[in-house]
Amino acid sequence: MAAKYDVVVVGSGNAGLSAAVSCVVQGKKTLLIEKHNLPGGVASSFSRGRFEFDPSVHEICDVGAGDDLGHVGLIMEKNGIDVDWVTVPDCYRCISKYSDGTPMDVTIPAGREAYIDAIEKYVPGSREPLEKFFDLIYEIRLAKVYMFDGTPNDPKYMQKHFPNTLKTCGYDSLSVMKALKIPQKAIDIIGVYWPYLGVPLDEVNFFHFGNMIDMYVTRRAVVPHHTSHEITMTFMNRFYELGGEAWFNCRAEEFLFDGDKICGVRTSMGDVECDQVLANINPHIIYANMMPKELVPEREKKLYAARKNNLSTRFSMIYFALNKSCEELGLTDYCVFFAGTADSRKEYENLKSIDNDYNILISYNNIIPDASPEGTCVISFTKLFSDGKDWSEMTAEEYYKAKDKMIEKCIEDVKKNLNIDITPYIEEVEVATPMTFARYLGTPEGTPYGFEVKSWDGVIARMTDIEADFNIKGLRHIGAGSFFGDGYSSTWINGDMTAGLACADLEEGGK
Repeated sequence: MAAKYDVVVVGSGNAGLSAAVSCVVQGKKTLLIEKHNLPGGVASSFSRGRFEFDPSVHEICDVGAGDDLGHVGLIMEKNGIDVDWVTVPDCYRCISKYSDGTPMDVTIPAGREAYIDAIEKYVPGSREPLEKFFDLIYEIRLAKVYMFDGTPNDPKYMQKHFPNTLKTCGYDSLSVMKALKIPQKAIDIIGVYWPYLGVPLDEVNFFHFGNMIDMYVTRRAVVPHHTSHEITMTFMNRFYELGGEAWFNCRAEEFLFDGDKICGVRTSMGDVECDQVLANINPHIIYANMMPKELVPEREKKLYAARKNNLSTRFSMIYFALNKSCEELGLTDYCVFFAGTADSRKEYENLKSIDNDYNILISYNNIIPDASPEGTCVISFTKLFSDGKDWSEMTAEEYYKAKDKMIEKCIEDVKKNLNIDITPYIEEVEVATPMTFARYLGTPEGTPYGFEVKSWDGVIARMTDIEADFNIKGLRHIGAGSFFGDGYSSTWINGDMTAGLACADLEEGGK
């Protein structure tokens, strides 16, 4: 074997980068290996013509600022990660239909009071229950800090300080909001964010959903000034600065064991010896292809059997470069949701079809003026799917026709909803489908979110069983397929926390 490392991190997506930096900050000899020639996974950028596009990011939550740093902000401060963040002023505009079928066109600002004021304007009588709603999600924020600080939780302390969190954390979000007597139209407005978790309101755990609303509304969302590639390279530069080692164009082929404890990684560049492995790989790929079958715990087989039909949201991204500015075109909003209905259950069911009406428009130049050359703009559309089988079963001809149809749908959505025809100004256009993400990420059906965070398998349930989930000695899976699930922020938190567990094992002499 080659030189021995304390930790080998497999995969340089968000969770892998976060884990790798955390390990070297804690003084561990760390190797990061990546099958591609560049780090970042979807946190990168690509160019077409004179334009640069971000492959995936809309906005990032839980960073915070100043004296109110969120979990992500604290992780980045602790690990010396300094990104040029730009704050998103509004939450979103949504053009849809309320659950009762009446037209919906709302623009919702960030900040607790401004958010409540806006919803009260659209749905009179919402203010009092919304104040209770925000009081509850603030308590959830405090409970989350206590629960995830790395020390054992005291049930009596939680009962005294976080009673409402304990009362609501076992329920779905729709039930809790109805119990708070929030009017249905206000629920429809609050629920616009449900696709960011990939699970409708009647299934997603309230702790998870309420925490997300707190992060986006109260702390406000941010985006990197220079695309996600800026974040990735800031992590990589910090990793190298602290003495970390990285191998690119290197594929992890197999995990090596000494008895029932991991002892190394077989890679396309040779075997590597180590005490701990943090694998940014979906767990079922690890268990099916990368380790001895007899060492796969029975619990993991049962868990995969329960989860295998619950892959989370798949995406297509459609990217446009326009040779007119947002101002000239009349694109005034940063983030606009187009949806057939604000009823999350109905819309979730609609997402099973690739011809669904769901679309999210992002106009980057509205908050980053230099996101493209002067006099131009870059925009993207995200189409969501709750089933990826339609894509995997297409012929090549059907595949290209589907991509063209999505382009036409994006153009039509802007024309119909915003009365803007972007067709004459299109200079570049590109499409990434779930199959594109599957190829780059190695995830099943291209889902970047792992498994659905349904009530039975939500963050609370996963955190409660965290040691059971990591029961192969020296091996932990990280990323969206692990205990936090969806999104950029969650994977950074997951990588950092899991690195902490691995480093604690090393301090104790190995597990």
